[in-house]
Amino acid sequence: MMSEKDKTMESTAENITYSRESIEELKQDILKKYPTKVARKRAKQIIINKIDEGDAVPEIGANTRTVPGILTQRGCTYAGCKGVILGPTRDLVNIVHGPIGCSFYAWLTRRNQTRPVDDNDENFMTYCFSTDMQDSDIVFGGEGKLRQAVQEAYDLFHPKAISIFATCPVGLIGDDIHQVAREMKEKLGINVFAFSCEGYKGVSQSAGHHIANNGIFKHVVGEDDTVKEGEYKINLLGEYNIGGDGFEIDRILEECGIQVVSTFSGNSTYGQFANCHTADLNTVMCHRSINYVAEMMETKFGIPWIKINFIGAKSTAKSLRKIADYFGEQKLKDRVEEVIAREMPDVEKVMLDVRSRCEGKTAMMFVGGSRAHHYQELFNEMGMKTLSAGYEFAHRDDYEGRKVLPTIKIDADSRNIEELEVEQDPKRYKPRKTDEQMKALADQGYTFKDYKGMMPEMEANSLVIDDISHYETERLIEFYEPDIVCAGIKEKFVVQKSGVPMKQLHSYDSGGPYAGFRGAVNFYKEIDRMVNSKVKTYLKAPWQKNPELTAHYVWE
Repeated sequence: MMSEKDKTMESTAENITYSRESIEELKQDILKKYPTKVARKRAKQIIINKIDEGDAVPEIGANTRTVPGILTQRGCTYAGCKGVILGPTRDLVNIVHGPIGCSFYAWLTRRNQTRPVDDNDENFMTYCFSTDMQDSDIVFGGEGKLRQAVQEAYDLFHPKAISIFATCPVGLIGDDIHQVAREMKEKLGINVFAFSCEGYKGVSQSAGHHIANNGIFKHVVGEDDTVKEGEYKINLLGEYNIGGDGFEIDRILEECGIQVVSTFSGNSTYGQFANCHTADLNTVMCHRSINYVAEMMETKFGIPWIKINFIGAKSTAKSLRKIADYFGEQKLKDRVEEVIAREMPDVEKVMLDVRSRCEGKTAMMFVGGSRAHHYQELFNEMGMKTLSAGYEFAHRDDYEGRKVLPTIKIDADSRNIEELEVEQDPKRYKPRKTDEQMKALADQGYTFKDYKGMMPEMEANSLVIDDISHYETERLIEFYEPDIVCAGIKEKFVVQKSGVPMKQLHSYDSGGPYAGFRGAVNFYKEIDRMVNSKVKTYLKAPWQKNPELTAHYVWE
């Protein structure tokens, strides 16, 4: 534990500092608890941030398997494929081939919302489709049961398409879900496709994102060449409409006159995926989960992509301006400025009010593959400081920026995932900008297919931890004594038992939206309520009231 001289706590967030020496002491103290081999691995994943010339930051270990026995935040490959990417698509029948528990785990647990156009619009999100594999299916095979499930789903719902997801036992027994999909596609006359996303297949849910990107691109993207009306057409990639975030973003874009062709994949439909290649620009929110399809669409159809962020009022305004600058028309720029000018006064009013009570308070964030970065913007707007942050399923480029991509070595786990060979479509490849237009934008400082990463935008001496464990979370809470911790579902109660407010940013529990202008206001108010509540001071755990426990053997 650091001494008082090492810790300076003053009235504003900018003045909250911890010496590098005290943080290094904390790191070494944490590592002492691990066996030598484990400590060497974790040392590469626990980094004290340092920003050198050109925004260079230390290399961090990421996208490596969790050590068995460590309580991790991570989810499985299946969760990333079905639960994250395909789960929010309302008119797809998603059949999980596996035990019923896997289906339940990925059934609306992320609070993805959807809004059917009318009562006739299909919405299967409220259903849980599973083959419910039993012991006999494991022994004798489950392909027959899968065929039966696909046929039953078709007979009951007549969907546009059916997707099939493999779980761990399916990979172990060798059921050929792709062959079943091909057979049923031919028999039913609709698109039936499968994902080999067995839970153990990758390091984390990130592998499932990649598999889902590949499958959607291979089987759905480009199926519908209908060009919809609109002057400024974009795809919104990596936005999952948790707690209604996507509805708020859609509202803002619509007011600006920007048409969303498709969203990957909040409030999405099969038709959006099939038609997405007709957009003029791809905008990427969650870099980790969706950059694969953005890259493939650029290669095959000529659609450039940019990184944007609608978490935080200032980031929202910046992203809107970036989209307007891409299209380059003054009437769009003027309309964007009108929307920003109309929205910001209400945001700033609440921001200033909340800041008067929250300025100087501290936060830690360990969530997702972009959220731990994006949400720092909201805390900055409130005058709060992020002391430590990290991701569950990120890769090095999410921490250090895409400039490190050429230096990342492909390991055995990454080779488990198919890399699609994508080429220009001979008929439909169409660059959205000429070389001269792209050069003119670059000369103005405009960046394409770029993400700076989280670490260059965090302060020096911030502690960055990849795949944090429960034990490490407890130690950081003891050391930093933060005013709030933001993380996911599994670590929620660990934090709360420490007496620290916990904001769950995977599914928001019952909150949201937090994106866009109105979402920022919601977040300000929520955090203000949490960090300034005194309820925790009135409660004491049993071990605090009676710290000494005694016992005796029953035979004594």
